[in-house]
Amino acid sequence: MTAPGLTDLVPDSPPESGGPPPARRGRLDLKTALAYLLLTLGVVVTLFPFAWMVLTSLKGFQELFNLSFLPQDPTLDNYKQVLTQTKFLTWFGNSLLIAAITTLSVLFFDSLVGYTLAKFDFPGKNLIFLLILSTLMIPTEMLVIPWFVGVSDLQLAKSVPGAYFAIMFPGLMSAFGVFLMRQFFESLPTDLLEAARIDGMSEFGIFWKIAMPLVSPALASLGIFTFLGNWNAFLWPLIVIQQPQFRTLPVGTALFNGEAGTQWGLIMAASSLAVIPVLIVFAIFQKQIIDGIVLTGMKG
Repeated sequence: MTAPGLTDLVPDSPPESGGPPPARRGRLDLKTALAYLLLTLGVVVTLFPFAWMVLTSLKGFQELFNLSFLPQDPTLDNYKQVLTQTKFLTWFGNSLLIAAITTLSVLFFDSLVGYTLAKFDFPGKNLIFLLILSTLMIPTEMLVIPWFVGVSDLQLAKSVPGAYFAIMFPGLMSAFGVFLMRQFFESLPTDLLEAARIDGMSEFGIFWKIAMPLVSPALASLGIFTFLGNWNAFLWPLIVIQQPQFRTLPVGTALFNGEAGTQWGLIMAASSLAVIPVLIVFAIFQKQIIDGIVLTGMKG
């Protein structure tokens, strides 16, 4: 009878850990494949109207009535007619001017109010903040009538600067922007601001040179959301402005649909051009947009 060897005395080593069992791994792969399939379907459904719009804008008048998805003889005539025979460039400039000024106003005034509510103690501070938040629950449609009455009484829409101000004034400040900036300013260390006060810096200097740079992610997110919201604004500019030279791009494009009748190539060309700035903003600032959505939820 032979003595057992060392290998007989050593228990079997447990299986190496480095991944799930084959059945589990296969189950995860199936879930991943289904997730990618659903995401791909979502992308196709989302991009199909945009692709149809762009491809239709490249078709001639006779080719519009064909059932083919791709243009057989692509042409840029629709774009040339839109740029030369309509006031598209004027609408584009109006929207760009209004969106830019409104965005700058929101960034400055909402940050100033948010900083005041976050870093100063005074009677009624919480009540003021509550009243500002309560305006978020008021539908825009309910505010259109008093806005329009005020613009009509002041006769703002009859002059060039007044017409632009009539379009911009409802969005020069934002309750959401005040809430967002207040939440971010509250996260700043108070000791840092007190040190600046001891050094003799003014309150506005502390706000502008110290607090504002520290909340730049929130400023970027708020600026992007404000610009896109004002670029796509339709209801209020449609109501308040009657002169064609003051129309914004969404309003001009919508009314151009009725003027162009069945010329779908021109309508699709105008719509394609109107989307370009939005795509550029998203392509450049997509990281800030995503971070803004995430940070907004974290700071709430």
